[in-house]
Amino acid sequence: MSLEKFFNPASVAIVGASQTPGKVGYEILVNMIKAGYPGKLYPINPNAKEIEGIACYPDIASIGQTPELAVIVVPAKAVPAVMQQCAKAGVKSVVVITAGFKEVGPEGKELEQQIVQIAKQAGIRVIGPNCLGVISPIEKLNASFGGDLPQSGVIGYISQSGALLAAILDAANAMGIGFSKLASIGNKADVDELDLLKAFGSDPSVKVIAGYLESITDGNDFLREAEQVSLKKPILLMKSGGTEAGAKAASSHTGSLAGSETAYECMFDRAGIIRCSSIKVQFDFARTFVSQPLPAGRRVAIITNAGGPGIMAADAIEREELEFAKLTPKTIKMLQEKLPAAANFYNPVDILGDALADRYEFAIETVLDDPGVDAALILLTPQAMTEATKTAETVVKILRKKTQKPVLICFLGGGKVAEAVELFRKEHLPYYDSPEIAVQTLRVMADYVRWRSRPKRVVKMFAVNRRKAENIIERNLRMGTTDLSEADSKEVLEAYGFVTPKGSIATTSEQAAGIAEQIGFPVVMKIWSPDLTHKSDLGGVVLGLENKREVMDAFDLMMYRIPKKAPKAKILGVLVQEMCRRGKEVVIGMNRDPHFGPLIMFGMGGTMVEVLKDVTFYLAPLTADEAKQMLMNTKTYKVLKGFRGEEGVDIDAIAESLQRLSQLVTEFPQIQELDINPYIVSAAGTAPVAVDARMRVKKV
Repeated sequence: MSLEKFFNPASVAIVGASQTPGKVGYEILVNMIKAGYPGKLYPINPNAKEIEGIACYPDIASIGQTPELAVIVVPAKAVPAVMQQCAKAGVKSVVVITAGFKEVGPEGKELEQQIVQIAKQAGIRVIGPNCLGVISPIEKLNASFGGDLPQSGVIGYISQSGALLAAILDAANAMGIGFSKLASIGNKADVDELDLLKAFGSDPSVKVIAGYLESITDGNDFLREAEQVSLKKPILLMKSGGTEAGAKAASSHTGSLAGSETAYECMFDRAGIIRCSSIKVQFDFARTFVSQPLPAGRRVAIITNAGGPGIMAADAIEREELEFAKLTPKTIKMLQEKLPAAANFYNPVDILGDALADRYEFAIETVLDDPGVDAALILLTPQAMTEATKTAETVVKILRKKTQKPVLICFLGGGKVAEAVELFRKEHLPYYDSPEIAVQTLRVMADYVRWRSRPKRVVKMFAVNRRKAENIIERNLRMGTTDLSEADSKEVLEAYGFVTPKGSIATTSEQAAGIAEQIGFPVVMKIWSPDLTHKSDLGGVVLGLENKREVMDAFDLMMYRIPKKAPKAKILGVLVQEMCRRGKEVVIGMNRDPHFGPLIMFGMGGTMVEVLKDVTFYLAPLTADEAKQMLMNTKTYKVLKGFRGEEGVDIDAIAESLQRLSQLVTEFPQIQELDINPYIVSAAGTAPVAVDARMRVKKV
């Protein structure tokens, strides 16, 4: 069902309209009147004949016709009865402002379930409860208690917090930022962020989608929709409410490093969503996306009347991994002919402290005409000769003519540039109070362009022995085993093309020596126990054993010491395993997020993985490009490529391993956590080896 009537209803009933200023039911009605709402208003109050000159009705049925939107502001216990009235009257869109539902406890949760049930049976869509309301400046609708109607614009806003939305409205009004539609979704009993993302994504009046979320109800559906919407319009989100509680309970390296926030970051990257750290940053980004074209590339030119700010901007360009535009000889010659001899004719273009508006005009137009410039940043400091306001008028004039490239403005100062800044605000142009945030905004725009132009995602499928992996996993689940043994974990990996070391379990020192002779020295020995996760911490891993005597002594020492250190652990024996060739130790793994599914991890391996935390994550399934990008996102990548004369390792083989792991965990939702650490990688043409592996599964 369309959400159109929430934002463009021909009639609105306010159930619980009040005669008392300061009460929510009064403020909503007054806000509707002040906004100039052109439709019919029906205040519902059985104890009043009229409010603010508008006739009241005792209930919805007495109106005599069906309101297209009902806004409910009665006490929580009365809401189900009002919902029944809406159902009988045929109302299809309802905003429940009232609080006191699942956010307050079991009784409120039951009330909320009642209104959801009534809504489903009657085909009603509900926003709320416990919300600020809905606003559509372009339709002069302010069905909220959030203050004055904001300016009309092209931003669609979604907020899970009513209080924060009220602050956002106040800030937007002060900054001159306009909106098409805004919705406070509160408890999300029915309409949630996914519904509004779909609605705003297909709404031609919305050019930019922004919002504040604390949670996402259906992560996978939201991800898929956001990927499609981001191709058409930018999505700018603030996200809070992350918790690492799940990570603390994890049994693997991957699980301990993959918190809730990591999953959200991965989802944002995959969907092209731009994450914002604050309201100010969100507005800084939004007003540029609203008013400026997207840059064709990452090449930025700076025009300034002072060296210091130019250097600040230059530093920011380098930090943000943008590029300095290299001006053409033609552009440089034109600048040299018209600018003072002391000016800098290269990038940054310094037109000197005595630059008046006409000098700015010439420099800006000349630089923007350069084919090697994708975006420009105009800097001004208020010096004795500076014509701040006149220069601002000149900038406005230029930007009205030249619309192919984004131009951001940074007039530094206070009182001397206040009039100029006010002009930019009225003209809805992107102005900033520091070069750094302006450059950051350009970087965000360039990253968004890069995301939109990325190749189509193609996930490679490898030939594997899926039946073998399935049999091992199902056998463990039937036995009630959730933590697979190292042997079973490695067998599952082998079924998906991973190489593992040869080895067997020994229960006596003589048996251990015999296995070692069969494998060939040197060997590794590991204590074998389903109850011990970090074996090396207890002395349960011994490397480089060269002969039978060393193997037997190591076996006896382990079986003597470890039961004392971990008396409750069940010791089944010792794994005797071939010693892998020399190489680099990395870790690859997976942790399954409850909202977004498998998170694949890559990073520096060995015992220091949780200390150094040089890891990166990406949502499965992985493409080949994404797998390689994961490697490049770590500091470890430089070492793997070859550093200071050291031979590099097979990067393509690691990327393929990540893709194989991605296929495994995508095909088996039973796998909740998986770790391969260390994963020994060596020179090109040499297969990586999964030295140690663990896997946790559950029935699904």
